[in-house]
Amino acid sequence: MIQPSRPETAAAEILCVGTELLLGNIVNSNARWLAEQLASLGIPHHRQEVVGDHRARLICAVQSASRRCRLLITTGGLGPTPDDLTTEAIAAAFEAPLEERAEVWADIQTKMTRRGRPPSPEVRRQALLPVGATLLPNPTGTAPGMIWTPVPGFTVLTFPGVPSEMKAMWSATAAPWLQQAGLAQGVFASRILRFWGVAESTLALRVEDLLAGANPTVAPYAGAGDVSLRLTAAAADQQAAEALLDPLEAEVRARLGQSCFGGDDDSLASVVLAKLRLRGQSLAVAESCTGGGLGAALAAVPGASDVFLGGVIAYANAVKQQLLAVPAELLREHGAVSDPVARAMAEGVQRLTGSTWALAVSGIAGPGGGSPDKPVGLVHLALAGPHGSSSEGVQFGASRGRSWIQTLSIGEALNRLRLALD
Repeated sequence: MIQPSRPETAAAEILCVGTELLLGNIVNSNARWLAEQLASLGIPHHRQEVVGDHRARLICAVQSASRRCRLLITTGGLGPTPDDLTTEAIAAAFEAPLEERAEVWADIQTKMTRRGRPPSPEVRRQALLPVGATLLPNPTGTAPGMIWTPVPGFTVLTFPGVPSEMKAMWSATAAPWLQQAGLAQGVFASRILRFWGVAESTLALRVEDLLAGANPTVAPYAGAGDVSLRLTAAAADQQAAEALLDPLEAEVRARLGQSCFGGDDDSLASVVLAKLRLRGQSLAVAESCTGGGLGAALAAVPGASDVFLGGVIAYANAVKQQLLAVPAELLREHGAVSDPVARAMAEGVQRLTGSTWALAVSGIAGPGGGSPDKPVGLVHLALAGPHGSSSEGVQFGASRGRSWIQTLSIGEALNRLRLALD
């Protein structure tokens, strides 16, 4: 039997199990979500690890964690298939026998019957838990978790890899248990402020003195065209933590002005739609090089349909002429990638849909198709509104590829409308 050292703090670690994670077949969103939950409870979180479906490696990972931390949270490997080894490996790490839990097996049978699927012998192994472990119920799935303290000073909580099941189990049982067990030490509160049109280095310089703060803290992050600042404060309770963040957020917003387009879960699309909704106005789009990406960004926002009327993907010149009424002479004289054509596209979709505002995008996303006069990365962005239309060419460069150019084009188009609505 191993004897772990006694950590001085309630430091937690996250262990995600699954060969599919190592192969990159699945994005490990569970670790990020769990990290945020630990922070909200004020539980220090010092390490994350991913291990494939391999019994010996799982045993080694669990034993190693028990010597470093007080709390280990695992996800994945609780299913009925032979490669679901988490529960067995954790029990083996501490030389503990498994026992079938009658209440778990009854719950599994009930859920399987309701789904019209008779429980197979393989599913029954999900009812096995180490002797002495506390059941962590799964309200939606068949794979339960456990809360187990196999040796003094070390507790492991197990969750299935299905995100919805893990989140339901966390909220219903795990989080209250952690609070009652005294592992939660105050809370951390975080806010994200999002920016467009300012480089990460420039943003960092504007808030350089704030980056040195100990509590609250400020940290910059670069995204696909946008930049974010994460503001984090620690306090005894949520209200006190939020109170620390209020003046800091106000200071950052005052320094950065209109380049800050929103916070937390905001996107440029959601902010634009909200502004249009307040005005009682509508939007349509006409796209060439973004191939529907601009419309998709808008449609991804819940409730977009009351503001976003629709769009036209006009890749070919013939479609630009037939659907958007772009004059043939403009295409001949200026080419599809030009201010006059982009503006005509915006005006055309505005007329077609009867929208208050319209955005149009026409450019060269590459990797081919460029010329000395119109290189890859050149995109013309047009905006038509109640008082006329305008267009401007923007050079995004070719070094980061087609997808990057399309992403920047979508963001820049939405940001120009956001600023027009301010």
